[in-house]
Amino acid sequence: MLELCTLGTGGTLPLPDRALSSLYVRVNGRAMLMDCGEGTQVGIRRLGWGFKCLEALFMTHFHGDHCTGLPGLLLSLEKAGREEPFDIYGPPGLRRVVEGLCVIVPPLSYPVMLHEIPLQGGHFQAIGLDITAFPVNHGGIPCMGFRVGLKRDPVFDPARAEALGVPVADWKRLQQGETVRIGLRRIRPEEVQGEARRGIEMVFSTDTRPCETLSKYCRGADLLILEGMYGDPEKERLAHRNHHMMFREAAEIAQLAGAGTLLLTHFSTSTEEPELYLPLARDVFPRTFLAHDGETVTLRYPKGEEKAWISLS
Repeated sequence: MLELCTLGTGGTLPLPDRALSSLYVRVNGRAMLMDCGEGTQVGIRRLGWGFKCLEALFMTHFHGDHCTGLPGLLLSLEKAGREEPFDIYGPPGLRRVVEGLCVIVPPLSYPVMLHEIPLQGGHFQAIGLDITAFPVNHGGIPCMGFRVGLKRDPVFDPARAEALGVPVADWKRLQQGETVRIGLRRIRPEEVQGEARRGIEMVFSTDTRPCETLSKYCRGADLLILEGMYGDPEKERLAHRNHHMMFREAAEIAQLAGAGTLLLTHFSTSTEEPELYLPLARDVFPRTFLAHDGETVTLRYPKGEEKAWISLS
């Protein structure tokens, strides 16, 4: 199971009811953030999922509405008693940006580890998740989208275990990934596994025009969390000029990608009532929803080849 919370769904400037970009991701008691806009620490406190379990932060890019919450976040981690390293990933320029923001941060009780993502993207692991960073089109500034995967072990095959002479008492250990000893032999978990099972795939991408890489990495995902900076068709010229996406364009990407669900976020301050434009997206991709600050999303493992089961609250 993968749990998410859209801590902030605004773009450019915070509003009284709409904080800036940040997504909380949690799995098996471990957590990370994607983006850290102004006020992120406030959203985490309201959510109540905790600070100390946060292990990493992935930054899409270095515009202020995506990274200026970093000093407060690091101080909150300090106050939570963190001693373990905290990893920060971001496009080229990461060290310069973090060092500049941290001028106002006193010495911390834990090390901060910086990982600069190459312009072409890369593959990483954090909190037990597989993460692929890929470049998107936000004008002249390096900007990344992220595809997040939660793997699922193949089904346990009792017939194989019996054929290998594994006592029933040892089956649970094999299911938990342990190797067991039977006489002089060692039986590995993969020797008693059956068919592969689909895991969970999610994409988070803001601040981009539609582009080939975004379409590629959205294919087949259970959930897309994409920006809908503008809904009003009259704002399409602004979307092109500022390198952002329209509601309809995000829906077209979801439709062509064969995605399960689309959650729109990162709304312009001029988009005061996103609900007015939701039908324009649903006409293209019916399973489109609007994200709200503090909204939680749960993705449960799919059955067979179906998409993951998703609930929003």
